Amino acid sequence: MAPAKLLLVDDDESVLTGLGTVLEAQGFNVTTASSVIEALQHIASESFDVLLSDLHMPGDGDGLIVVGAMRHANPKAVTLLLSANPDMTKATAAILRQVDDIVTKPVKAGAILQAIRQHLAQEKPSRRSGSIELAATVLERESASVTQAWLQAMKETGGLTAAPITEEEQTDYLPDAIDEIVYRLRYPQRLGSMTLFSMAALQHGARRRRQGFGAPMLVEEARALQVALFQAVQHNLDLIGVGQFPGTLMVIADEVNAQLLQSLSGYENEKPAGFPQDDRPAPKREIDEGETSRRQEIAESTVKVPEAAIFVRKYLGNRPQS
Repeated sequence: MAPAKLLLVDDDESVLTGLGTVLEAQGFNVTTASSVIEALQHIASESFDVLLSDLHMPGDGDGLIVVGAMRHANPKAVTLLLSANPDMTKATAAILRQVDDIVTKPVKAGAILQAIRQHLAQEKPSRRSGSIELAATVLERESASVTQAWLQAMKETGGLTAAPITEEEQTDYLPDAIDEIVYRLRYPQRLGSMTLFSMAALQHGARRRRQGFGAPMLVEEARALQVALFQAVQHNLDLIGVGQFPGTLMVIADEVNAQLLQSLSGYENEKPAGFPQDDRPAPKREIDEGETSRRQEIAESTVKVPEAAIFVRKYLGNRPQS
């Protein structure tokens, strides 16, 4: 029989080295990760029989996010959390429903080995299979309902009636905006880092100015999108699980804000809808307008603002390669 594959997640290098060595000596095939992001990358690309993760991790996310991802990718895997809090087993029933066991620190290899073997020997309850989904998967599936909730909210405010545009023109930016939020949830970035460049957000801001809207409309649209996404998460909390809930809300808020900032950049660097009366001679005006039209076509397919170069460098340097 092949050795059980175990993912050990802890920010303490001594735990990774020491406990990892002990587990390997006991016949486990051990993979280590020192952060939530690294753990999620392993879970997305490999299959595991056991997860042993520290609950409290530095940076974005914690052990519960890792557990949620493992339960989605490997429903039959044994999941154990390490915690320095001796009362953790009494802290919340919601946590205990998501993990098989909680082991308190300081780490005792004997207790961990006993817990792992005990749970590996047990038949997994049927409720575990498919019971938890990644928040990104849920929101991707709910994109249509998010769009409708956003549209209803904007109709109630009446802001989009300030200019004669169709419902399709009102919502045309949402698919890209939601896709980028889903991507951000699947590939976590440091909160507040502004590492992902959004061409769609820049062009949306420029488009709204050409349509004749004021800049506050972009803020109102972002607020409505954030609320619609929060509601979708709340309505699907039984699928997402409490472990992903805090991190999901933080990522949504951060990414919506990042998109808003880029939309405002596009807005500020775009000409307004109205222009002064042109009194140039007709032939000269036609030549100039033809050149302007060609430049505008190029600008529609590229980024127009000086700040975009900064975003592009960050985007190309940080976005995971497919």
